[in-house]
Amino acid sequence: MDLNAEVDQLVRQSQAWVPLIMEYGSRVCLALLTLAIGWWVINKVSARLGKLVGLRNADLALQGFISTLANIILKILLFVSVASMIGIETTSFVAAIGAAGLAIGLALQGSLANFAGGVLILMFRPFRIGDWIEAQGVSGTVDSIQIFHTVLRTGDNKTVIMPNGSLSNGIITNTNRQPTRKVVFDVGVDYEADLQKARNVLLELAQDPRVLADPAPQAVISTLGDSSITVSLRIWTKTSDYWDVMFMLNEHARDRLKAEGIDIPFPQRVIRVVQETATQ
Repeated sequence: MDLNAEVDQLVRQSQAWVPLIMEYGSRVCLALLTLAIGWWVINKVSARLGKLVGLRNADLALQGFISTLANIILKILLFVSVASMIGIETTSFVAAIGAAGLAIGLALQGSLANFAGGVLILMFRPFRIGDWIEAQGVSGTVDSIQIFHTVLRTGDNKTVIMPNGSLSNGIITNTNRQPTRKVVFDVGVDYEADLQKARNVLLELAQDPRVLADPAPQAVISTLGDSSITVSLRIWTKTSDYWDVMFMLNEHARDRLKAEGIDIPFPQRVIRVVQETATQ
């Protein structure tokens, strides 16, 4: 009798367990299947997204960043969906994620600002690797553009690391963005000098193959100073030739003007000493 009672009890318990096992077992199997398929699809989609960004000639750093960010966000959403399928209450889970995100955001305000600045720089491309820029009181060649900072190499070969937050919110001068640049070369001549001759000398210096013919070179009288008259030579060159042309003008202008009898005066002052005789 005791054996039959135990068998009857096991049968009754199994009748209660089997539906639960069938119900939750099917949920778990469906959730695992969804997780596996979703994981595979997300990896394919994120990789495809990176390739689509690359087709628009985007920077390699931007391609990797967008692909990784999309992969992480989609996988978080996948985990939340799978947890909901199993029967886990996701409302509190989502609230906890939001609270954790808020706390992390408040703790990392500066880093998030640099992160956002890096995204803006990578998206809108105010400068590229190899460009010479001036920003935040620093000038140099862009060596690399990272998510949180940009690395510059100065003219004397120093490495400057600039946070992207302040860089993206400030004024940036990119000297390599345009294919040509205007050279303004000013030289002061004596008030007694022949101004037309001085202009002709500067225009002769502009007869250099690196100087563009269009727009045509100009030599104008720009300033009447205290001790000299400023003659300004204005020419256009390719951006890559800018400094070579400027150095050439600095090197030859004095000798050519001097050969034509045109003096370049230096600032001077006339001091009169008045001596008073003592009265007796």
